[in-house]
Amino acid sequence: MYTLKTEHSFDSAHFLYGYEGKCSNIHGHRWRVVLKVCTKELQAEGQAKGMYVDFGDLKRDLREKADFLDHALIIEKGSLKNTTLAALESENFRIIQFDFRPTAENMAKYFYEEMKQMGYQVKSVTVYETPNNAASYEE
Repeated sequence: MYTLKTEHSFDSAHFLYGYEGKCSNIHGHRWRVVLKVCTKELQAEGQAKGMYVDFGDLKRDLREKADFLDHALIIEKGSLKNTTLAALESENFRIIQFDFRPTAENMAKYFYEEMKQMGYQVKSVTVYETPNNAASYEE
């Protein structure tokens, strides 16, 4: 089995609705996403001969997914009052709403599924909230 690894980082804020503790307040992270893809077979012909995928393509695709979340407030749908959400949006704040609580665990699964939908054979995704704290997802 061949495994390729790349990573990309982005900055965004979140909070954990219904959580009792510091993370219930809006706070930011430098999220670091580490992607591992795998294959048993390498390409036999063409420019990508001897490769699973060109690293340039893999890096570009992960960067695109991560950059979508860069400098945004990531929230769980229904976690803000409609008036609060409307006020933030009226100030042109970039808010991304997910159907899940934006924990490191759920963000790892999110990136896993996003990259899998792009056609990659994803082995695992690890998302770091801090340099010392990370969560991984793999099937």
